[in-house]
Amino acid sequence: MSETFSIDPSHSSIGFAVKHMMITTVRGQFREFGGTVELPDGGDTTKAQAEFTIKTASIDTGVGPRDEHLRSGDFFDAAKHPELRYRSSHIESLGGGRYRADGELTMRGETRPVSLEVEVGERVRDPWGNERVGLSARGKLNRKEWGLNWNQGLETGGVLVSDEVKLEVEAALVHSLAEQAAA
Repeated sequence: MSETFSIDPSHSSIGFAVKHMMITTVRGQFREFGGTVELPDGGDTTKAQAEFTIKTASIDTGVGPRDEHLRSGDFFDAAKHPELRYRSSHIESLGGGRYRADGELTMRGETRPVSLEVEVGERVRDPWGNERVGLSARGKLNRKEWGLNWNQGLETGGVLVSDEVKLEVEAALVHSLAEQAAA
């Protein structure tokens, strides 16, 4: 029997970083997301299945007008494409609690491969009797591959927004032992 770990959104973050005007890095995050990691019997992490969803309208860079622009058809088109979805397809151990997770990201109706470098912590039991594990994941993508093409040229050369987007995930995953006992 497999174990399902669910993301604890109050102790997790899913964010991104992108170069602005080729000189500074702007960071943002999504406030609404969820997901699970299914770990098969025996605990072999390389056979785990991960699925995450992110509400595109929950984007937050700390600047309201910029967030509205990112929700618009120029970028995420949140009205037509309310979710981003990631699903792992292959996980490879790199040793020392580090893994490479290959998977598919669906954004704006386009599905493309994305690889993430993942670091998984040790399992711990929380004060409420649940098992928890933390993971950190990093990756990058070219936003144009998903149709996020808007940009503006700069007078001095270059562009307003870089094509490369860095992904940053810090996730607390929880497995309820009470649910396991009931199964």
